Amino acid sequence: MSAQKGHAMKSSQIQRRQFLKLGSAALAIIPVIAFSGRAAAAINAAMRASLKYQDKPEGEKRCANCVQFVPGKTAKDRGGCKLMPGDTEISPQGYCIAWTKK
Repeated sequence: MSAQKGHAMKSSQIQRRQFLKLGSAALAIIPVIAFSGRAAAAINAAMRASLKYQDKPEGEKRCANCVQFVPGKTAKDRGGCKLMPGDTEISPQGYCIAWTKK
């Protein structure tokens, strides 16, 4: 076997190994990415529970006049909360114990 042919075989084996490693890593990450969306919802549910979130105001205290609230498209649409990342179902009329006046 010539030196050139041996070098070409080693090079193709290395490329194949790199391809297989990258492919395996990509396949391993797919379930993690798919599960992470569900995990975020569970974390937000836990955050809602820990912050004692409710869909109704506590007197004058409501999400719409809280510094943490991220408004929806209109004043009546549901929005988000800076303390509950990814949660877009926060009512402007809601309340939690982290309420802080704007």
